[in-house]
Amino acid sequence: MSTIAVIDTGICNLRSVTKALEAVGASICVVRSPAEVAAANASGLVLPGVGALRDCVASLRASQLDATVREWIAADRPFLGVCLGMQALFEHSEEGGAGGIAGLGIFPGRVVRFRRPPEFKIPHMGWNTIRFVQPRSALSAQLETSSEAFYFVHSFHCVPADPALVLAEADYGGNFCAAIARGRAFATQFHPEKSQAKGLQIYRNFAAVAAAA
Repeated sequence: MSTIAVIDTGICNLRSVTKALEAVGASICVVRSPAEVAAANASGLVLPGVGALRDCVASLRASQLDATVREWIAADRPFLGVCLGMQALFEHSEEGGAGGIAGLGIFPGRVVRFRRPPEFKIPHMGWNTIRFVQPRSALSAQLETSSEAFYFVHSFHCVPADPALVLAEADYGGNFCAAIARGRAFATQFHPEKSQAKGLQIYRNFAAVAAAA
């Protein structure tokens, strides 16, 4: 199995993501700089995240890993973003109030706050069923197209400008984007590492994509 580099932004759920990848047989290298990414000679790159998007993006820019992520995806190398690691890929987020936050701008689109009736509590927290909407993807191998449940914790959701980017949707008082895919770049709003066997299958599938790169 080839090496997968996992970015440590200092605020991410690093341990749970690396443990999940190790559980599916992946070889892991934690990276904190572009030099460490280069030294790892990795075939896959993972950007996990929890907490505030502002802090996540600021950490990536301070370490210059924002450019690494941008170049990695542009080269169609295997990439997986998780939760904030998905939101950071877009142009702009409403998080933070007036003016919002500029994301990495890798994909056109916005990150917006959930606007739901009062009976839908925000943050959206817990298990929810997703529906894969793209033709069969490498990330969804061995998973059902419309009945798999994953664990979510988020108050904002991504709205890609290009609907073809959406890999999966979930319903929480209305459909929202639960995962994206383009080429060998993938990202999930849900947390595979908190999603038991089905979440491990997501990591296993990504590891297989990286191994084949």
